[in-house]
Amino acid sequence: MAEDNVFTVQEVAIYLRMKPVTIYKHAKAGKLPCFKVGANWRFKKSTIDRWIAAQEDKENNGSK
Repeated sequence: MAEDNVFTVQEVAIYLRMKPVTIYKHAKAGKLPCFKVGANWRFKKSTIDRWIAAQEDKENNGSK
């Protein structure tokens, strides 16, 4: 089984080069794929990578 890293808010903020407050906002609004462990948001790297690819596809196809 391939290892799939799980990021914290701070780690995904670094990965996406965004502020942690923006990550919290997008997570709460359902704009970023994530899940909660207790009260803490978590993000699977593979899911974030697919989300990035989907955002690129939307941008390349002219829709947002």
